[in-house]
Amino acid sequence: MEYSKMKLHEEKVFKDPVHRYVHVKDQVIWDLIGTKEFQRLRRIRQLGTTYLTFHGAEHSRLNHSLGVYEIVRRIVDDVFQDRPEWSQNERLLSLCAALLHDLGHGPFSHSFEKVFHLDHEHFTQEIILGDTEVNKVLTKVGKDFPKHVAEVIDKTYANKQVVSLISSQIDADRMDYLQRDAYFTGVSYGHFDMERILRVMRPREDQVVIKSSGMHAVEDYIMSRYQMYWQVYFHPVTRSAEVILTKILHRAKELHEQSYSFKYDPLHFYSLFKGNVSLEDYLKLDEAVIMFYFQTWEEEDDPVLSDLCSRFMNRNLFKYAEFDPAKEYKKHRELEGLFKKAGLDPEYYLVVDSSSDLPYDFYRPGEEEERLPIHLLMPNNELKELSRQSDIVDAISGKRRTDHKLYYPADFLYDESSKRNIKRQIRSILELD
Repeated sequence: MEYSKMKLHEEKVFKDPVHRYVHVKDQVIWDLIGTKEFQRLRRIRQLGTTYLTFHGAEHSRLNHSLGVYEIVRRIVDDVFQDRPEWSQNERLLSLCAALLHDLGHGPFSHSFEKVFHLDHEHFTQEIILGDTEVNKVLTKVGKDFPKHVAEVIDKTYANKQVVSLISSQIDADRMDYLQRDAYFTGVSYGHFDMERILRVMRPREDQVVIKSSGMHAVEDYIMSRYQMYWQVYFHPVTRSAEVILTKILHRAKELHEQSYSFKYDPLHFYSLFKGNVSLEDYLKLDEAVIMFYFQTWEEEDDPVLSDLCSRFMNRNLFKYAEFDPAKEYKKHRELEGLFKKAGLDPEYYLVVDSSSDLPYDFYRPGEEEERLPIHLLMPNNELKELSRQSDIVDAISGKRRTDHKLYYPADFLYDESSKRNIKRQIRSILELD
């Protein structure tokens, strides 16, 4: 039998806290799950440093990838099956792209990407197209099949229906991570009626649309996303851990450039420091490897690297104050001078961090990051853009919310064994006393 149509002798199921079960019938999917590149995702947390704020947030990228696959499986096997606008020939491609969409994520993904100028989507495509176990499985389906999977993830595949299943403003990726992240952080914000949304999804020529009768379920989903970003993803304590993590990586890179002699050779970091990370090097990186180095760096002679690693490993995080860069730049400059006098490098110990989110937007031609809108299918078969029908969505549509905070080590500022007067000045400016 043709490999793409091969089924397992008996359906496999994964017990899942969000979807109850993840069902696998296809041999191709089962084989992909067993590859070492996919199994590596067990060693990378879905939410990076969030476990330092919400102690339950230990779930992995593998958990999430299986969840996205399961949502897409339900859509193509149940909701879209036998609908003339949907081609069953796209079924396996959709399932593979859903399962593999996060394959290229690295440890503490977003911090690593910023510091070392990496792109996880680029590595996802490299894994799919390169000399990997994943590529071998996909090539058994067809010579061009890996290329098509990569195109879906890159959002360049010709059939936009397939792309929109895993990458749009209401897609399987978001529907899984909102619920999964809410479950593991213990918050209620990420809950919405996914069952209803799945029931009212309909395939159209180049996108997936929602029956107008399901508009309220979509409103609920968008508000869930909004709340999750501000209550969980941008939580200031999580951002503090992210700031320290980023500064550790910056410091290690700076020391390497200064030919600093590390006590323990950072072998896994050399290609990162040099900016020529091969796929082989990248796949060796996971969070256990990074945490090993952070633990060894606690013993380094460099006081900045040692202190930052100790703070991260032992959760002695920076405190924060509200900050408006447009109005308070003079205050920031004054604080920089005082930090230097107090013996603290402001580059590492006085950090402005910004969070920004656009909860929903409609299509504006020519703008950066054009977003395909969510369309409602009206009873007369017309399509209407969501914010034109929903007052709730219209109220937040196109409105970007941005938040700035200033992070600093409060424990150092309250230690009056040295530089007492300077530290009191700093505390006064930060309004800590």
